[in-house]
Amino acid sequence: MTTTTSDVSDRVKGLWSFQSKYRILHLTWFAFFLSFVVWFNFAPFANTIADQLGLTSAQKKTIGLCNVALTVPARVFIGMALDRWGPRRVYGTILMFAVIPNTVFAFAQSFEAMVFSRLALSVVGAGFVVGIRMVSEWFPPREVGTAEGVYGGWGNFGSAAAAFSLPVVAGIVGGDDGWRWAMFTVGVVAAVYGFFYLRLVQDTPDGVAYAKPKRQGALEVTSRKSVFGLAALTVPINAVLALIAWRVWREDVISDAVFVGVLAAVVALLIVQEITVFRVNRPALRNEYPTEDQYPFRSVAVLCLAYFATFGSELAVVTMLPGFFADTWGLGPATAGVAASGFAFMNLVSRPAGGILSDVLGSRRRTLGALLVGLLAGYLLLATLGPAWPWVLAIAACMCCSFFVQSGEGAVYAIVPLVKKRVSGQVAGLAGASGNVGAVVFLTANILVSTRVFFLLIASAAVVALVANRWLVEPANSFGADLLTDTPEPDPIVTPDLAA
Repeated sequence: MTTTTSDVSDRVKGLWSFQSKYRILHLTWFAFFLSFVVWFNFAPFANTIADQLGLTSAQKKTIGLCNVALTVPARVFIGMALDRWGPRRVYGTILMFAVIPNTVFAFAQSFEAMVFSRLALSVVGAGFVVGIRMVSEWFPPREVGTAEGVYGGWGNFGSAAAAFSLPVVAGIVGGDDGWRWAMFTVGVVAAVYGFFYLRLVQDTPDGVAYAKPKRQGALEVTSRKSVFGLAALTVPINAVLALIAWRVWREDVISDAVFVGVLAAVVALLIVQEITVFRVNRPALRNEYPTEDQYPFRSVAVLCLAYFATFGSELAVVTMLPGFFADTWGLGPATAGVAASGFAFMNLVSRPAGGILSDVLGSRRRTLGALLVGLLAGYLLLATLGPAWPWVLAIAACMCCSFFVQSGEGAVYAIVPLVKKRVSGQVAGLAGASGNVGAVVFLTANILVSTRVFFLLIASAAVVALVANRWLVEPANSFGADLLTDTPEPDPIVTPDLAA
């Protein structure tokens, strides 16, 4: 594929349009943005809430863990839902649902109410995968990397927006309850937007059918080996729930009996899911899928590993960086927070850049590999940070590393929608869940090891993803000009103005 400078220029110019497919893109990334503002609205007020309600350090950490606890399985189940009912209804429902647990949390007076409402809010963090499928329905393969990169990068900025905007809103309201009204307000805004999202978008362009899985209940795979691969991939996604429970138990927040009960529930859930995997995929066990309808499940596994290393490390590093800057260079909380924010702010340009690079360099697999090399080098560099470094240069090093981390995320989701159209929501859900698994694993490691070893562990994960990338299969028609369909032949009913 040959890409000219004018092709890239036209693609960037198109992003400033609000017509046709770009209208859907902008409406959808803003839905993602709002879901992340709601999801991350606890962090800016964590200390204020703890002081006002008399929470212990362990209780504050527990609420933070509850905020991500159900995001992992929710991404998988929401992926199934959107493949069945379409992204318009699923995204609108998530945003309108958010106002309920968000309101409960905003006006909670007890630790227990905060825990249960935050667990429910962790489901909202899974909304990301819905937009992946929506965007891929409107953009042809040759542009899907750019579109998904913009969706992910601009939407993901909601986490940073929550950090600097919600305290301002709370300050305007004033008083001890300022944080409550700031939280409540964003929940209402999300719900109202969800209502309008249902009426402003449609799942596919006119004349294009929405492809649905042939089998429901688990990811539909198309070969015997893939069934066992999916069964294996299901294990870590459930095991991370046990890891979260262990962290809460370790802080003496739950009793031994509750901990054992949670472990039993996780095992039961895993057994049910494994049974479902084999039940749903009986045709694949019997090798009944024709060759032209099969897809390489190994690509799904590789993308999960890559997102484990990229997005997983981003969430972990964004969480620990403020404390790292404060402890290493003696910066005050505000200064340390600003210094660390550069890592997250890079999302505005880095993730779209990864998608654009995947579109224009001619090979999505090699592009992802190159960005993983940069990520590896970036974390090796961060492992050398210490008091001897000027803290300004340390910020620059973090931002350099961040570019490759988030560009890698963009490159992953430039491939995800192309693996198999009718199950792309579930593939997005598995990859997204793997990113959250990575975050929990890395944050747990950060408690147990030094900061230098923490960065080296992430670098090791990057090495594993880089090696696995050799087995990633370049999707067929990766740079096609027509909208992607789930049939071997191009769909003749795509209208020229929507594919342009």
